[in-house]
Amino acid sequence: MADGASPAGARRRLRLEIRRAREATSLTQGQVAGALGWSISKVNRIETGENSISGTDLEALLRLLEVRDADLVERMRDDAQTARTRGRGWWDEPRFRNHLRATTLEMLQFESEASAIRVFNYATIPTLLQTRGYAEATIRTLRSDATEEAHLALADLRTLRKEKFRSRPDRPQYLVILDELLLRRVVGDAAVMAEQLGALAEAAQAPDILIRLLPADAFAHILIGSFVLFDFDRESAVLYRELSVTDEIIHTEDQVTEHRARFEEMWRASLSEEISVAEIKARHAVVRAGLLRHPRHPPQHAEGGE
Repeated sequence: MADGASPAGARRRLRLEIRRAREATSLTQGQVAGALGWSISKVNRIETGENSISGTDLEALLRLLEVRDADLVERMRDDAQTARTRGRGWWDEPRFRNHLRATTLEMLQFESEASAIRVFNYATIPTLLQTRGYAEATIRTLRSDATEEAHLALADLRTLRKEKFRSRPDRPQYLVILDELLLRRVVGDAAVMAEQLGALAEAAQAPDILIRLLPADAFAHILIGSFVLFDFDRESAVLYRELSVTDEIIHTEDQVTEHRARFEEMWRASLSEEISVAEIKARHAVVRAGLLRHPRHPPQHAEGGE
């Protein structure tokens, strides 16, 4: 998806232009609110991207902020209109949308437009690097109360996410930090883990995918929790955090900056890409050797069964 096609991307660009225009006039959010008869919270929600803005409100704001550049005004009007629509991307199929939170749908839009993605995960292999078997195993664990239909839909979604990511002509740089203990945490069973570790080592061969392992003794870093940073340009980034029962998207500059600094700190503390890939391959070999010694047996069916 090209930048500009999604409501989330349009809302992000619009909030930045509005804030930039307000700061150029030296007006505070309170002064804007007072001049337009709005609440300060309304101005703040528009500038943080939490709320869309109506066409009427945008025109009033443009007049107050003296935004007269015709091209900029047209872009802001277009973005405001797009931000008020529902995204029509590949994720918009009912079988996916019915099982996803609104924040997850918004995250998918950011993922499809980002120029760089930074991921720290201590719980599972990141979705964009998961095999089908690993994805199914994690979904069944995390969404144990969901229906079989939901499990399959979510697994299909993860498979399609990976395909869309890998087929992007402008594929973003993907920097991943994984807790070293993830290599020893069995998800599904040994066969699933062997396939996943092999796929992880293979993915690391791509020039735009950089994977580093955070040593197991770096416990203090893990306290911040797993997170993803989506970069779009030098002035804008979005933070996404997926928690056990919910997820959240954060635009607040101080939180984005804090998590970026923590990511860079962990990146420096992690093993190099070469050593990390060697560790992944070594663990893959150990798991495969165990499978060869103890192969799985096909399930036994009762006589006359299908």
